[in-house]
Amino acid sequence: MESAPSVLELGALLVAAVAAGWLARRVGLPAVVGYLVLGLAVSPFTPGYVADRHQLQLLADVGVVLLLFEVGIEVDLWRLRREHGQIIWAAPVQVVTTTAISAAVVMALGIDLVPAVVLGLAIALSSSVAIVNITRSRRRTTDPPTERAMLGWSVVQDVTGVILAAIVIVALRGRSETLVSALIGFAAFAAVAIVTALLLPRILRQVRQQPDLFLLLSVGSGLVIAGVGAVVFGVPLALAAFIGGLVITEDPVSRDARRQLLPFRDLFAVLFFVAIGALIDPGNLAAGASWLALFVGLIVAAKVLPAYVLARVGRIGTRPLQLAVGLGQVGEFSFVLAALLIAAGAITSPVYVALIAAVAVSIGVSTIIVRMVPVAADTQTAAG
Repeated sequence: MESAPSVLELGALLVAAVAAGWLARRVGLPAVVGYLVLGLAVSPFTPGYVADRHQLQLLADVGVVLLLFEVGIEVDLWRLRREHGQIIWAAPVQVVTTTAISAAVVMALGIDLVPAVVLGLAIALSSSVAIVNITRSRRRTTDPPTERAMLGWSVVQDVTGVILAAIVIVALRGRSETLVSALIGFAAFAAVAIVTALLLPRILRQVRQQPDLFLLLSVGSGLVIAGVGAVVFGVPLALAAFIGGLVITEDPVSRDARRQLLPFRDLFAVLFFVAIGALIDPGNLAAGASWLALFVGLIVAAKVLPAYVLARVGRIGTRPLQLAVGLGQVGEFSFVLAALLIAAGAITSPVYVALIAAVAVSIGVSTIIVRMVPVAADTQTAAG
């Protein structure tokens, strides 16, 4: 069979991920750090075995789609508004503040205005994948209100980021009609997602007593919604999956569908982190080491710090410092923005690789430090 080598490689990667995750946990690190190191080890930029990046990226995309579809189902916007209504204004303020500060800094280093704004926006947005893993970790020290605030903040970040990205991408491409077509595409997909959200729970109820069909429909619907959004309406794949899950009404059958997705989400999300590690070219990273240091510094100074101040002022969550640290990474949507910049020739390869490395470094560091935040002191700050 021609597919046998691919099956063997996938199985070997998953087994290797188990070993890497176990070793990472043995030394007190999150398993995600092991997955990132494994990706670097099987990348074409390091000696030894080279994994099929196309296959790995496809499986990673599937994992991100299922993850964000499940997160969308879980997030209750009305509950978010009731419990943490301040996030509705605080998260956009953080995104704009981080983007503006970061853009100003990289412009001072010679990057043109539009690419600088795109880089700033990439730094301003957090990783939904990493945040979900932080809130699901068995060793987490966060409490439920802070976890809900962290997830809700990342949701509003994504919505704000998409609006800003649509504007700056048009400027990057230099065609005003692109903005109109993008807005039409988003509006049309939103309408399709709402209709789907009205119909899907009814269909799920019809097959709820047949576990095999219920499982297939739960997984397939998430992939179809995301695929239609990306292929037909031009909505980024991960965002389409999230919107599709978000509009589905939270009821018992939807919760059952979410539980069906959890094992698949966890399986493929591992490959997402391996894929991140496989994108890092150590040669270009050496040339872009100063950029990496700058990006990490901006994450701390222009993102974590403003998020902490806003969370404290707005009394968002019960542990504002933990909330801010948990948001202190860049992730999935940053890949899209970075790819657009490198394809347009707006940034050099060292800058691109430095941004990808910043994703890996910030995810690893934030998932570690968020556990180390002094909970008692943070709680007293939130209450004070």
